[in-house]
Amino acid sequence: MTLAVDSVTTLLTKQHQHLDELMLLLRQELAALASRNINELEQISSAKYALLQQLEATDVELANITDLEQYKQQDWFKLEVEGLEQKLELCKQHNSVNQQTLEQSQLTLARFKTEILSSRGKSGLTYTNKGVPSVDSKGKGVKA
Repeated sequence: MTLAVDSVTTLLTKQHQHLDELMLLLRQELAALASRNINELEQISSAKYALLQQLEATDVELANITDLEQYKQQDWFKLEVEGLEQKLELCKQHNSVNQQTLEQSQLTLARFKTEILSSRGKSGLTYTNKGVPSVDSKGKGVKA
């Protein structure tokens, strides 16, 4: 019985470590977004994906424990799971902040692009069928 409890606590500890690593990656991601470091963002995305796969694998291991229902009734297990849920909620909040930051960056870039296009020449500025600004560069010498 003690061996099974050790196995459960080891898996729960692993989950805590994974969530701590995920939070660190999310903080690094926000810094990379702020500095617009594309290479770092790609590395962080890969690391996040690998870490999420590890989290999922550990979840599967926990779910396959034979006496899991018995452990779920014990106070120490409930406290561990509550701590994990709190960490997960913080990760979700931080991920949401990162998403909003990315969306704002995209809007800023789109606005900047529109300004550049319109400064090139107002006569050639048109809009696509999706409402995206573009410059008509065909010129006057093109015959259909």
